[in-house]
Amino acid sequence: MDTSLRSQVLVLGFLVLVLLSPSCYAGILKTCQFDAIYQLGDSISDTGNLIREDPLSPFGRLPYGQTFFKDATGRCSNGLLMIDFLALSAGIPFLEPYLNSDALLTRGHGVNFAVAGSTALPVEILAENNVLAPVTNTSLNRQLDWMFSYFNGICRDQEDCFKKLKTSLFMVGEIGGNDYNYALFQGKTFEEVRSMMPKAIQAIKDAVTRVVGYGATRVIVPGNFPIGCLPIYLTGFQSNDSAAYDGFHCLKGLNELAIHHNNLLKRAIKELRKDLPNAIIVYGDYYNAFLQLLRKAELLGFDTKSTQKACCGIGGDYDYTLTRMCGAPGVPVCSDPDQYVSWDGVHLTQKAYKFMAGWLIRHIYPELQCPA
Repeated sequence: MDTSLRSQVLVLGFLVLVLLSPSCYAGILKTCQFDAIYQLGDSISDTGNLIREDPLSPFGRLPYGQTFFKDATGRCSNGLLMIDFLALSAGIPFLEPYLNSDALLTRGHGVNFAVAGSTALPVEILAENNVLAPVTNTSLNRQLDWMFSYFNGICRDQEDCFKKLKTSLFMVGEIGGNDYNYALFQGKTFEEVRSMMPKAIQAIKDAVTRVVGYGATRVIVPGNFPIGCLPIYLTGFQSNDSAAYDGFHCLKGLNELAIHHNNLLKRAIKELRKDLPNAIIVYGDYYNAFLQLLRKAELLGFDTKSTQKACCGIGGDYDYTLTRMCGAPGVPVCSDPDQYVSWDGVHLTQKAYKFMAGWLIRHIYPELQCPA
């Protein structure tokens, strides 16, 4: 290769890295002039509610949080989550968990109501279908009740709330994934899980209607991950049939479940836009953000031999087992989490979340219709 061609290749490679880098979009949400973010959801976005419900949760101790915080905060990762990167992009502080009573004076920039293990459907409804929620009883409805109580405390009346929340961003999800996780690992068939989805979608749709009723004007509703790419599922549903896997070595059937959920969710968002024309409601495409991460893994500096292995975990082909999970005695942690996509077999590393957040911000920004 001559010098000129080599230079062109280097420049092209640099430009590709720049365009892929989340830092390109790091501060873009500042133009939206959000002064607060309110988050509903599960472990993808919980910043410390579950560990206040359950102080014995492994998420409340190292190695969780080791990379960024040097201590556990209740985040289900080695460091920051996507909601943290969204807050950074908007120029506001990290969201305090609702159950952190010590943070009452620092909630002016939003509150996080998400709880790890939370479900879209009330646990009583799941129980009627013989699905147990083993982590928390705090479903989406209860989070919404918390939100209602919080706004009752800061707003004089509905008009005052509308004024206060006009410049806020609301995240409704990701939620629903645990409804299906619990069902699948408790022996429900794929068809049984598909039959649960319309009710879960309706719960999410009702939640969006409710937050818009509180005064939300901009709402992001994220979809589900390609769950067939995660170590927990690759381990639990491992197959000897090569046809069960796609080009990324993800389980096709499980990913098709996630796609079905996401398609129903996108249809619900279209209906919500018609019913709530004064609110901007945007679909957050976590599914394709994750696939893009896998496509660009080598270019982004991930170890391509470890993209489907847990950094913190032990056992089997994916360094993951349900009986000895991250945080348990004797479970090792990889030396460099930045080489890994998966942190603990279920949740992602800070670096993976950073890329996904950057991808998401770039794709949702035009739809948010922020001031130029």
